[in-house]
Amino acid sequence: MTATAAEQNDLAPGGAHARRWLILGVICLAQLTVLLDNTVLNVAIPSLTADLHASTADVQWMINAYALVQSGLVLTAGSSADRYGRKKMLVAGLALFGVGSLAAGLAQSSGHLIAARAGMGVGGALLMTTTLAVVVQIFDDAERVKAIGIWSTVSSLGFAAGPLIGGVMLDHFWWGAIFLVNIPVAVVGLVAVVRLVPESRDPRGERPDLVGAVLSTLGMTAVVYAIISGPEHGWGSAQVLLTAFAGVAVLTGFVLWELHVPHPMLDMHFFRNQRFTGAVAGAILVAFGMTGSLFLLTQHLQFVLGYEPLEAGLRTAPLALTVVALNLTGLGARLVVKLGTPTVIAAGMSLLAAGLAAIALFGGRDYGGMLLGLLVMGAGVALAMPAMANAIMSAIPPEKAGVGAGVNGTLAEFGNGLGVAVLGAVLNSRFAALVPGAVGAASLPAALAAADGPAERERITDAFASGLETSQLVGALAVLAGGLLAGALLRRAERTQAD
Repeated sequence: MTATAAEQNDLAPGGAHARRWLILGVICLAQLTVLLDNTVLNVAIPSLTADLHASTADVQWMINAYALVQSGLVLTAGSSADRYGRKKMLVAGLALFGVGSLAAGLAQSSGHLIAARAGMGVGGALLMTTTLAVVVQIFDDAERVKAIGIWSTVSSLGFAAGPLIGGVMLDHFWWGAIFLVNIPVAVVGLVAVVRLVPESRDPRGERPDLVGAVLSTLGMTAVVYAIISGPEHGWGSAQVLLTAFAGVAVLTGFVLWELHVPHPMLDMHFFRNQRFTGAVAGAILVAFGMTGSLFLLTQHLQFVLGYEPLEAGLRTAPLALTVVALNLTGLGARLVVKLGTPTVIAAGMSLLAAGLAAIALFGGRDYGGMLLGLLVMGAGVALAMPAMANAIMSAIPPEKAGVGAGVNGTLAEFGNGLGVAVLGAVLNSRFAALVPGAVGAASLPAALAAADGPAERERITDAFASGLETSQLVGALAVLAGGLLAGALLRRAERTQAD
């Protein structure tokens, strides 16, 4: 880490920054804004469907464009932050995110909104990478775990509180307001970052791997596109199979490139570290389960249970409140010390899976069953996410904090996009199988509008609810398997280090 003479004066004994907790508040505000936009759009799905004539695939791309651009660029952003300065990347990210939010808020078509969301993803990639890297740099070893726990709490809150914030905005304004509200936050963040955040960089920083960024973005986009378009075109159609094959081929090329390029965006040798690999598996699947389930939950609350956007957002709030309450009490950090990282991660992901299963089995027509699932999910997220972020960062050299944060952000964003795509595809497939006459309908509202009489509408709604149940169970199984795998790999890594 390098710093100017003035910034050296801000260092407290032990190398920690004197204003580190205030700086943590500033970067957590920026992080919260970015993460809210992963889920805030979920409650606007009915409004977007009506106002922009958006199909289910359009809505999924509005959500996935943001996540996929981030997942493709955060590694490059992390490498750039290490080389050129983390403060510079924070400033650039806030500016780009603000401009993208303005474009999204004024969008007049599905295509326009998808493009604006992709632009916001560029700014979000810079912010997600540098916030965690700055945390690692300004806190010493004694306080770093606690600081990462607070950062993780904000990250979890961002995902879970999105539907609530979106519901409040939609209850008073039109859907574009959920993006325009980002602009004053970006301005405040810019001023605070310029005044408070110290500059830091790796003096041996390496060149950004632009080829790797392009390959990873194209590969993941192709794979997710195949998943999204599968229900519409058929899983065995040439379009879906060719797109999926192209995506896998490009991702394979990405891995080969990273293994041979002098300055890789992602050093594949990190995956030889079982501690790193275990945390990676958990990070992907926690994001997969939480983001995919929220995508389904907000539709369930509005389309099946008939709640307005604000009401739907309020009914997802217990998930966020549970995460915040448990993390602010420091329960997760204490359990890590007492039980160990592998046990805490496995237990947290098992609780997340149990919550998803509870919503699927008991929340179909009753919010009481859904509430139970949300509380259990929140407990699982509160335990698993801080432990995984700390495990990933501790497995990577401190001078590569930007790259480490990029890895963490890439995996989380990939899990987000994959969760929406896979669980959305399962929902669409199940719905189409149960209501063959509605296969050509672009969305549930369109199918209901074309229905003949109350009985037909009831049958279509029941089919949609059944699709939601199946999707939640698929998510639960994936998260449970990931938790057991992550725990086993981390436990083996600890035993290897002990020997």
